[in-house]
Amino acid sequence: MNKHVYIIGEIGQNHNGSVDIAKLIVDLVSLPIKEEYFGINLQGIDAVKLTKRDLEEELTNSQMNKEYLSPNSFGLTYGEHRRFLELSNEEHLEVYKHAKSKGLDFIETLCSKGCLSLLKLFTPDKLKVASRDLTNLPLLEAMAATKIPIILSTGMAGPRELDDALDVISKFHSDISILHCVSQYPTAPENLNLLSIKYLHEHYGQYVIGFSDHTIGIAAPIAAMGLGIQMLEKHITIDRRMKGTDQAGSLGADGVSRMVRDVRLAELWMGEDKLYIEPMVKSSMLKLERSIATVRDLKRGETVTLDDIHLLSPGDGVKWRDRGLVLGKKVVVDIPKNELIYLEMLE
Repeated sequence: MNKHVYIIGEIGQNHNGSVDIAKLIVDLVSLPIKEEYFGINLQGIDAVKLTKRDLEEELTNSQMNKEYLSPNSFGLTYGEHRRFLELSNEEHLEVYKHAKSKGLDFIETLCSKGCLSLLKLFTPDKLKVASRDLTNLPLLEAMAATKIPIILSTGMAGPRELDDALDVISKFHSDISILHCVSQYPTAPENLNLLSIKYLHEHYGQYVIGFSDHTIGIAAPIAAMGLGIQMLEKHITIDRRMKGTDQAGSLGADGVSRMVRDVRLAELWMGEDKLYIEPMVKSSMLKLERSIATVRDLKRGETVTLDDIHLLSPGDGVKWRDRGLVLGKKVVVDIPKNELIYLEMLE
């Protein structure tokens, strides 16, 4: 199910209003990933994502003008804070071009219909609907009408909200991904409920199912691999100590490298949905498995009885399930104690 997991590095607002920082984060996620023990070159992150807001369609005037005294504030009011963090359409284009030069896909979260003006400059590979906008059906309709593939996050959705969103989008296309998400930053372990991924597979299996992770660390994405995710989104930054509400819960350079490495290794770990003996194990089987051996010295002409045999390594002899091929047979050569009995030693 998850032969290749599409990994999205979410820049979000972690650029802190700087197009240069955004491009540095792109550089960070485009670095090659190597597994050290086996020396495997692993595919890195597939895409980066920015968020675009239209401040005319963001909050009420009273909320935009409200004093904002958080340590993470970039302005005296929330409106000033948001304006500081907002990159222009042209700056989004600049980051888009930089990501493309690094071989990465580029995704945009659009937070209002006015943000679709961005699409006059370039076409993202995918569009993302933030959890808070899953019930913003006019926005979903406008985004779906572009025919660009859409990613939905379920952080604020139950089945009704998700079904309403899908009904609107599917009138235009079915290239939809659904990400399990919890809109708590960071998400507490007891609130993560990864089994929602199983629910999404069972009820919405016609779509790509994934995980937008807001936990601290890299354990949750690896656990989600076992539930068959096909897409993974994680916040990234160049420095988790930077000012900003999402920085501390994001992955820095080392965290990105370790998470991507472990996800790509987990793709290899998953294998196939069947029970079989891996060809690489056959040499170990020959060395370590048990075969029928003598309990005592057996002389030529003696008949082998159950009391004469037990099991010893190596595994290239007769297995216990085939003991009928040995019992009741005469040996044609002397066989010392604690040595294997091969069929050619028998009459």
